[in-house]
Amino acid sequence: MSKRLIVFLTLLSVVVIVASYVTLPYYSEAPGPAREVAPLIQFTGHQRYDSQGHFVLTSVLESVQRLTALGALGAWLDPNRAVVPEDELLFPGETQAQEQQRSVSQMDQSKLDAVAAVLKDLEGYPKNHGKGVLVETVFPGCPAEGKLFPGDLITEIDGMAVDAGNDVTSAIDEVPVGKPIRFSVTAGGSSETVTASRERCGPQDQPLVGIATLPNFPFDVTIQSGNIAGPSAGLMWALGFYDLLTPSDLTDGMTVAGTGAIDRTGKVYPIGGVAEKLVAAKRAGADVFLVPQQNLAEAQAANPGIKLVPVSSLQDALDFLKGGG
Repeated sequence: MSKRLIVFLTLLSVVVIVASYVTLPYYSEAPGPAREVAPLIQFTGHQRYDSQGHFVLTSVLESVQRLTALGALGAWLDPNRAVVPEDELLFPGETQAQEQQRSVSQMDQSKLDAVAAVLKDLEGYPKNHGKGVLVETVFPGCPAEGKLFPGDLITEIDGMAVDAGNDVTSAIDEVPVGKPIRFSVTAGGSSETVTASRERCGPQDQPLVGIATLPNFPFDVTIQSGNIAGPSAGLMWALGFYDLLTPSDLTDGMTVAGTGAIDRTGKVYPIGGVAEKLVAAKRAGADVFLVPQQNLAEAQAANPGIKLVPVSSLQDALDFLKGGG
């Protein structure tokens, strides 16, 4: 073996070793599980109507750590995976663990907002509501962070019963800034008391506890999202819940997949990972894919082989489904 070849092979070995261990500020995304939503939605106090078809949420699997150079090359060569810059997934200064916790909170909020949007249409909500208020959002950097969580039911504040947003605001504002405020909370079937104070935080640097709330729902609703996180299942939660509350079969026997974040008014927002979610939908045998209007061009470019239906609201999706698909 010539000396030149030995040097070349040595350098190549070094490059391979470095490429195998040195990480880059990139992650990979791949098609995640597609799950039927109806079995994941449970409620009491209302008639349940199951359908012949299926509403299916789609998801993305994100690599658990930064990619190495070889890992990035492998993901780039795989037509079903995408390489995503770190700054598209993490906020400045945010760790991956913090991003994962944020994604869990986003999922919890998406479930609350999906239920609120449906109940607004079908049950006269929020005028018709139960006792207490639900934590919808916890703002980062505020005193409530790590103490209260989306989905927590607040029944009392400093011993005063609350059941509407105005009650919450009044009860909190009565306590001087910096003084502890006691929240009686029910979560996961157990009750506890959480203490937080108003401190300066948030975009306006105002004295806040740091929560947004919703009036409690008129009957108990539970949605099990498992290990799927992020806000993008909101539209499918809403459609699945709507279908279960109404006697007609919205699916018309089809497998309806989709994605899209939703707010409490039913507005649908764009999401990431559309191409990967379309692969998941195709694997699930979907007949149609509901996609946020702002993601339509990206979905079309993926050439999914599935009928694409762009929507900007829950009502758009209902209009399509009630029109017979």
